[in-house]
Amino acid sequence: MSGLLGLPDAYAGAARSSVRVTVAAAGGFYLFLYGFGETVTATYALFAAVSLGGLSRIPGTGRQRAVVMLRVLPVACLLVVVGTFLAVRTASAVAGMLVIGFALAFVAVGGPRPAGAAPGLQLLYILPSFPPYAPDTLGERLIGTTTGILLLVVAEACLFPERPTVPYRELAARAADIAERCAGELARPPYSLSRAAGDAAGTASQSLRPSRVPEADRPAGPGVRSRALAHTGLAARTLLNRLNRLPAAPDGRTPAEPGLELLRAVARSAADSAALLRGVPGAGAANPAPERAAVAAGRDRPADPEALRRDAALLELADAAIALSTAARLAVRGRDTGAVPPLGRFWYAPMRAPQLWWRRLIGNTGSRSVFFQNAVRISLALAAARVVAGLDTLPHGFWAMLATLSLTRTTLDATRTSIRQALTGTLIGALCTAGILALVGTDTTVYAAVLVPLLLITFTVGPVKGIGWAQAFFAIVVSLVFAQLAPATWELAEVRLLDVVIGSAIGAVFGLLAWPRGAHREVRQSSAALLRSAAETVVATASTIAAGGVRDPADPPRHAALRRTLVLAESAYAQFQAEPRVPAVGAGVRPTDWQAVLLTGHHALWGADRLLVPPPEPRGETPGPVSVPPLDPAEAAALTGLGDRVAGRMLLLAARLESPDEAPAAREDPPDAVPDAAPGASPPAGAPGRYYAAETWLDALLADLGRITDADSAGPRGTP
Repeated sequence: MSGLLGLPDAYAGAARSSVRVTVAAAGGFYLFLYGFGETVTATYALFAAVSLGGLSRIPGTGRQRAVVMLRVLPVACLLVVVGTFLAVRTASAVAGMLVIGFALAFVAVGGPRPAGAAPGLQLLYILPSFPPYAPDTLGERLIGTTTGILLLVVAEACLFPERPTVPYRELAARAADIAERCAGELARPPYSLSRAAGDAAGTASQSLRPSRVPEADRPAGPGVRSRALAHTGLAARTLLNRLNRLPAAPDGRTPAEPGLELLRAVARSAADSAALLRGVPGAGAANPAPERAAVAAGRDRPADPEALRRDAALLELADAAIALSTAARLAVRGRDTGAVPPLGRFWYAPMRAPQLWWRRLIGNTGSRSVFFQNAVRISLALAAARVVAGLDTLPHGFWAMLATLSLTRTTLDATRTSIRQALTGTLIGALCTAGILALVGTDTTVYAAVLVPLLLITFTVGPVKGIGWAQAFFAIVVSLVFAQLAPATWELAEVRLLDVVIGSAIGAVFGLLAWPRGAHREVRQSSAALLRSAAETVVATASTIAAGGVRDPADPPRHAALRRTLVLAESAYAQFQAEPRVPAVGAGVRPTDWQAVLLTGHHALWGADRLLVPPPEPRGETPGPVSVPPLDPAEAAALTGLGDRVAGRMLLLAARLESPDEAPAAREDPPDAVPDAAPGASPPAGAPGRYYAAETWLDALLADLGRITDADSAGPRGTP
């Protein structure tokens, strides 16, 4: 396929971006250098556009990127101010590099957009932090920075406008529409789901997977609305999956009326959630219909075990519909929902933005967090490069810093590969630069004429061909830029090569010392830790249900360990999405579905909360403490045995995820490796409804676990 000017699609996208960066960078540079004779302002205008347009990888369409750039403009100016004044001494510059370098890298915990902007902001701080110490030029630096970014904003918004993507809220609304359709079909004869509806449910569910959603539209921020939108997608996928797996009425009988009323309530709630997500006026009022229907179904249970299982599955549907409705209200209205959500599940609902940012930062502090690892590595590497540049006689130390920033990767293998490619590219670029400088000499007219086409080639070829090509062309670009600012000779190419060699060495050392395995290993470890925490929750919940006791809604179970491991697993998965994939090899090997691991953790958490907190009263009042009798010994043994088997399955998968070389996690399990806990086993006679509710939850967890290593199961049934 071909795109812009007949180029292949990969080059066409890079070419459009290259035109935007070139227009902004060259426009600001030429304006100030040749229009006003301001070399400092011209330099900052060019590098401001290059930093956010070339070095940064801000996701989204041009208009979405323009909005992000406008928001970071004050931050960019502040960084220029701080960098200018801290450059007074090497010690202060190094300290600033440590603190600010860490902060800018660690802000990636806020989602794809701040993570994408961080490298460019790093460059805008590095640029003024090098000698000469010239606070008297601060005004020129700020004018250049502001102009370069504003030119880039205009170019992003106006040049080659891209087709808008489908927002995540709309994807969730479409999934809610499908849920309404499925629930409606299940509530009327023949009380089963049509193939078309099942296929639509599977497609809608898959469309909400983060890997299927553009980065800019993923709800990954720490705020209430972003967290709630992520939970909206999760609840919608859970609801669709439960609708697809709803057991048929036993013996072909007409389902009981309370169950049909619950399905109709689920359909109404899903339709209301879809309207709310689309901003329909009047939608999203507190809707107690699913709660009331669920309570009615739960208090009018038949004695038939198969009917009890169906009833328990219906309660799972109601739980997912309630979660979808509550999450949608929080996603649209934030803290001003008009109703108090269940704080155990939506713990973030009453918190303000600073509190949520603080929790996100604290939750990612430590050696297990990939964001923390990368922030430490980058800050140490940049500080070391600044020390070398300040204490030694290294010319153009700025370029050593830039090489360090470019070559500090999240895995040691990637760093080694990048260094080898970068050194090769820089050597070629240095040789080409030496030839150009020797032939042209000090004729700046030639350099000015070739700068624009060279910028276009650099930002078109580099992103597609890799860092070696990018370094080769960028070495030439930088040399020609500085040749226009001051007389240059072929020796400038030699200096450039020396700078990059030193920067590459520093980047490699700190990439090796500071947790070099990256998110590929971390996503395995964090996923294994999540499954172990989920196993503990499963065993504890089954034991608590079997033992009975007092259930106090004012003091719900906390599940602190499971919540924390969920945060770390989600962070590792986010970083894993941005890293090169390691292809699976070997017969019978299937790629691990890491998103299914997260879904299993969420299902374990939400299900445990639901089973251990008393349901609301028929009129919606919050009940007081409730005394729940213990199960009979046979019932308790059956339930705790099933919980132990589910937990054992989780521990088995955790061990395989953590040690893939010993037992590949993606390899299909042999039949005797899976604990025998299939749904439909004969329960003790006369078991109460809460037994079947717990059994249904545990059986659903087994289905979730099966999808972790069954990445090919993308069909409508059994797909999260």
